[in-house]
Amino acid sequence: MTAERKPRKDAVRNRAAVFAAADALFAQCGSPEEVTMADIATAAGVGKATLFRAFGDRTGLIRALYEARLAPVRAAIEEGPEPLGPATPPLERVPALLDAVLCFKLDNRHLALALEGSGADSPYRADHYDQWHALVRDLLRRLPGPPDSDFTAHALLAATRADLVAYLAGDKGVPREQLRAQLADFTAAVLGARARQEASAGD
Repeated sequence: MTAERKPRKDAVRNRAAVFAAADALFAQCGSPEEVTMADIATAAGVGKATLFRAFGDRTGLIRALYEARLAPVRAAIEEGPEPLGPATPPLERVPALLDAVLCFKLDNRHLALALEGSGADSPYRADHYDQWHALVRDLLRRLPGPPDSDFTAHALLAATRADLVAYLAGDKGVPREQLRAQLADFTAAVLGARARQEASAGD
């Protein structure tokens, strides 16, 4: 059995430089569409061909950067402690997951905007969205309420869309903690409504 080859040191350095350059460019731009592969290559000090070999295209680069930045959140969800970890009861875990998504997009709003608008005809068709939706939907199915978990998961995640987060935090200037509190209130109202409907159905 052949041992898995480790990335060359220069490839690791180039990848880190590309991610840092893309982070900075997306954070500074007026619109994510303004940032090109040529811009990122120049800022990172690598050839444009290097980017295309490593990531395929602009969307591939953005997706790789997004996943790298999201990795600590994923680790907390998959194997971490409460309130994000798998041992958390659904009623506590759903609000914690939505809060984690909101905080991630607040901290990485330009990158999230770039990904949600990167060539797909809808942000709802992106792989990362499917993963979040499946997780929230499956947790909702373990809670009391009518069988509308699929739609409810979509509705809850819509409150964390990057364009909405950017508009509220950027254009409207809503403070971070206020946004988190508003999302928590909205989530509690949705989950409470499901429970009340289940109780009414049982009367």
